[in-house]
Amino acid sequence: MSKRPSRSRRHTVIGVVLTAIMLFPVYWMVNVSLTPQGDMRKDPPDLLPLHPDVSGYRAVLNDQLPYLWVSLLVGLGTVALTLVLAAPAGYALAKLRPRGGGLVGLLLLIAQMIPGIVMAMGFYGIFLNLGIMNTWWGLVVADSTIAVPFGVMIFTAFMSGIPDELTAAARIDGAGTWRTFVSVVLPVSRNATVTVALFSFLWAWSDFVFANTLDSGGSLKPITLGIYKYIGNNNQEWNAIMATAVVASVPAAVLLVLAQRYVAAGVTAGAVKD
Repeated sequence: MSKRPSRSRRHTVIGVVLTAIMLFPVYWMVNVSLTPQGDMRKDPPDLLPLHPDVSGYRAVLNDQLPYLWVSLLVGLGTVALTLVLAAPAGYALAKLRPRGGGLVGLLLLIAQMIPGIVMAMGFYGIFLNLGIMNTWWGLVVADSTIAVPFGVMIFTAFMSGIPDELTAAARIDGAGTWRTFVSVVLPVSRNATVTVALFSFLWAWSDFVFANTLDSGGSLKPITLGIYKYIGNNNQEWNAIMATAVVASVPAAVLLVLAQRYVAAGVTAGAVKD
C-alpha cells in the first residue's frame, strides 16, 4: 500500500518538471518583453525583470493594432468558411453514407499530410493568375484548406455517434435531409462545432507560411507578419517583438481555456463504440 503514494508523488514530480520545461519559453517570452532594450545583451541575463519596462507593449498598442484586426478578420472568416463546408460534409459522410465515402475519408487524411509550404507554392501560382494576391479573403481561402479536412473528420466521427433513431424520427415528422441536419443533427453536435471552430481559428491566427507567401506585399498584414516591423538588418527590438508575441498569444490562450471542455469531448467523439 505504501508504494502507491510514493509512485504517485514521483509521477507528480515528473509531470511538474516536464510542464515547467514546456512552459519555460512562455515565461522567457514574458520576461524579455519587460526587459529594457539596453539590458538585452546582459550576461548573464536576468531571470526576473528587475526593472520592468513596458515600452514594448506601448509599441504594440501604437503599431500592431491594425495587424491584430487583420488576424482577427482572417481567423473569423476561416472559422465561418470551415464550418459552412465541413459540417454538411461530415453529416453526409456520417449519416447519408454516399458511395465512395471511405475514399473521401482517405483523401481527407492525405490532405492533412501535405506540407503547408507545398500548398503555399500552389496557391501562389493560382492567386497570381486570378489577381487575388495580397487580399485578406484570399488568406481565408488558403487557411481553410488546412482546417476543412480536419473539420470534416471531426464532424464525421462525432455525427456517427448520433443515434440513427433520432434522424429517423425527424424524417417521420416530415423533415427533409437539410431540415434534419439543421434542426436535429447540428444542435447536438455542439462539441464538434466548438472544436472545429477553435482549431480553425488557431490555425488562421498563427499562420505564417500562407501569410508570408500570399500577403507579404499587401497593406493588410496579419500579426505574424506585423512582427517584422521590429526586425531590421542592424537592430532588433526584442522587447517589442516579445511583447507582440505575448499580446498575440492572449486570444489563443483565452479561447483554449474557455473551450477545453468542449474540445475534450469533440476530439474523442467516435473513439469508443457501444
